[in-house]
Amino acid sequence: MQLTLFYEADLPDYVALHTLSNDTFKHAVQVLRLQKGDALHITNGKGLLCRAVLNTVEKKQAIVQIESIQFFPVSTPKTCIAISLLKNASRLEWFIEKATELGISAIIPLLCNRTEKQHFRYDRIKTILVSAMLQSKQVWLPELFLPMQFSEVTTLKNYTTKLIAHCIENEKIAINNFHFTENTLMLIGPEGDFTEEEIVLAEKNEFIAVKLGNKRLRTETAGVAAAVMLSLNK
Repeated sequence: MQLTLFYEADLPDYVALHTLSNDTFKHAVQVLRLQKGDALHITNGKGLLCRAVLNTVEKKQAIVQIESIQFFPVSTPKTCIAISLLKNASRLEWFIEKATELGISAIIPLLCNRTEKQHFRYDRIKTILVSAMLQSKQVWLPELFLPMQFSEVTTLKNYTTKLIAHCIENEKIAINNFHFTENTLMLIGPEGDFTEEEIVLAEKNEFIAVKLGNKRLRTETAGVAAAVMLSLNK
């Protein structure tokens, strides 16, 4: 039987006793009713996977004995999606959940000229990331940035392949024609699309215009479509 995977940010990288965090304790002991002697998997979201056994179970805490440790290198090339904040926060949260399940390396909340909402609940989004990582049995948590201005994102230096999806009718390359062998950054705009000035700025910074298909997509749908192609075409 496959062991349940839990997230512990402060997981040690050596065999030791470890006190579970309050969230893991509640889920493992109070919800799943795991008992002393039961085994579980734990990750720190940074490539570490540990097999542990409940050693002590008390009323308000539990201690596990870490029995074995594995480290999994981060998947390469890295893939990052910078996507505009949305007025409907649940739609952005849905995208972030699916992008995490698909193995996207990093997510940047993007502030564009036509972005309608500026507020970003970082802690809530981080919780969604963790949940999606555990559900999909991964051990690397995507890097989550604080919201960044469009102009700042276009000057990031860590990405060799830089793409932008917009709705203006001009010459574009179909995203499924790419084979992603280098670190890739994809820009997804707000519901009103990027402005012409933003598109020109991106092109000046060597972004390539791509199309995600023949239909006009909502922002979160475009984000998921991009995530699928970035994940499958590595």
